[in-house]
Amino acid sequence: MESIYILITGIIVILAISDLIVGVSNDAVNFLNSALGSKVISFKNIMILASFGVALGALSSSGMMEIARKGIFNPGVFFFDEIMIIFLSVMITDILILDTFNSWGIPTSTTVSIVFELLGAAVIMSLIKIISSDSATDINIFINTEKASQIIIGILLSIFVAFSIGAFIQWISRLILSFNFEDKSLYLNSIIGSLSFSSIINFILIKGIKGSPYSSETYDFLGGLTINNFIDNNILQFWMISLFIWYILSIILIKIFRIDIYKIIIALGTFSLALAFAGNDLVNFIGVPIAALESYNGWVASGVNANEFSMSILADKVQPKPIYLFVSGLIMVVTIWYSSKAKNVVKTSLDLSNQNIVDEKFNSNIIGVFLVNIGRGLNNIFIKLAPKSLLNQIEKSFNTNNVEVFSSSEDRPSFDKLRASLNLVIAAILISLATSYKLPLSTTYVTFMVAMGTSLSDRAWGKESAVYRVSGVVNVIGGWFLTAFSAFCVCGLIVFLIHIGKTVAIIALIIVSAAIIYRNHVLFKKKGEIKI
Repeated sequence: MESIYILITGIIVILAISDLIVGVSNDAVNFLNSALGSKVISFKNIMILASFGVALGALSSSGMMEIARKGIFNPGVFFFDEIMIIFLSVMITDILILDTFNSWGIPTSTTVSIVFELLGAAVIMSLIKIISSDSATDINIFINTEKASQIIIGILLSIFVAFSIGAFIQWISRLILSFNFEDKSLYLNSIIGSLSFSSIINFILIKGIKGSPYSSETYDFLGGLTINNFIDNNILQFWMISLFIWYILSIILIKIFRIDIYKIIIALGTFSLALAFAGNDLVNFIGVPIAALESYNGWVASGVNANEFSMSILADKVQPKPIYLFVSGLIMVVTIWYSSKAKNVVKTSLDLSNQNIVDEKFNSNIIGVFLVNIGRGLNNIFIKLAPKSLLNQIEKSFNTNNVEVFSSSEDRPSFDKLRASLNLVIAAILISLATSYKLPLSTTYVTFMVAMGTSLSDRAWGKESAVYRVSGVVNVIGGWFLTAFSAFCVCGLIVFLIHIGKTVAIIALIIVSAAIIYRNHVLFKKKGEIKI
């Protein structure tokens, strides 16, 4: 009997490696989009920055592993044989879904996929237990409905909040700075530098350091406080001091050293988002395998039958072994350097936010046409009501006719340095705020929707391209809902099949999954090399 669980555990570990590869290929858009789109940093240097961020983030990965252990379901009501079916089903489903979306070039959320896979698997396994039980049992005993609902609502809300705030801040910034922002006052650009650097550093502290395993330990030099408590108690003072220091440094960098401050913002922002991704989203790839290994070790040590060993041990906190984090970080770094599918996903985001005319990837759809017509109607109302002096100032600020960066026909950037910087800063602020208030969200949704909001404000969606761009965004958002639905249904189905077919079903599912992934790979190769 033990041999079957050795097989399942081995399969889960192997799938974890594949999941890291497909997961990073999807999430690379989060931290590569702005740097690659602005083209102010060479591709090699961008990848080096991202690699350092990913490696450091992985080594300081947080205790977010709890989501795979008890965030969605109550482990104590499941037995070892049931929990292993759940974990195996989740890993198979996750790879299939993420690889499919990568092949399509559509960024999706690894957080949403893992949450709904765990939810679908736990619900079906709970129903199986309820049906086979003689006594009536409430499904709420098995599912952590409050936590699951909080995660789902937070993720959905982040879509609209990120788009709206991104659009608003970009519009105000462009109105003040225009596309000729580098010719503006030294002090005005220094204010942008101060706000940007302070936001990014704060983001690294909250999303990076606060999520590390060392953040809950007390230190004498902090007055006996933990890092988390020290940051929480001094966050306002940190902001005030940070804004002042970075304002002075920005003036010095621009005036004395003649350094392009926007280039530094983009570099630091890329590093910080890469660090946060690896440090906090790593759970989406190795949380389940680590929980499976711990479950297997606990069961073997217990000497109890697999169908009698309660998984209450998963309710305890776990700190992943450093070797797991090191290997995971290494795999992720190699993936972002060599994954063609990562470039495919990034290209979709860049094309939808491009300031120039491109070959549109998406066709128009009814929803896109409807939204564009509403937008044009609202814009016409604004033109009629707004003072003429304001309209003239808006036209002057948003005029790109004489902007040199968009005049070259070869190797033009998708957008300028100001928009790239704001994409990174706004995303960093939103994610760090949500983290500080313990609100769950998807980093992919936030970074993508911020980029789309800033594109709208920058008039990247022109008269000819608006319908196609908006339709493309609608398709991507539709894909996100498809991710949740398919993750829930497919994972639930796999749980049922394994429960019925046991070892035969496991082998058959692995063969079918390998065939699907191979087919995706062949079809993707036929598209040729992706250039961004």
